[in-house]
Amino acid sequence: MNDRFRTTVRLWWAPERLHDEGQTPDYRFSLANERTFLAWIRTALALVAGGIVVDQLLTGLRPGARTVIAVALLAGGALCAVRAVSHWLRTERAMRRGEDLPMSRFPVLLALGTALAALLVVGAVVLGWSGR
Repeated sequence: MNDRFRTTVRLWWAPERLHDEGQTPDYRFSLANERTFLAWIRTALALVAGGIVVDQLLTGLRPGARTVIAVALLAGGALCAVRAVSHWLRTERAMRRGEDLPMSRFPVLLALGTALAALLVVGAVVLGWSGR
């Protein structure tokens, strides 16, 4: 692991150390950053709930197809939750340092992964991949 990653992960557990970096931004920007974090967490929870629903309620699908879709949604939820913390921290740090806000490909990956999971469910239903 590189030093930058280790430093970032340490800040997850001690966010008060951010006060040592740069200047305190306008509190409205910090609160907006927190609201964005909460939106990511809601998305993560929705993906986890979707994975549980697929596994428990789509019993008409073959077990293999159902498991693949459920695991994809659950993994997406876990990644989204971790990414929420990372993005919150990187954004807060950039605001304190007066830097550009961080860019990320994660929203595209999340959207494509969710679309793929939805298409797998549609395909399973349309093609009749039932376990019956």
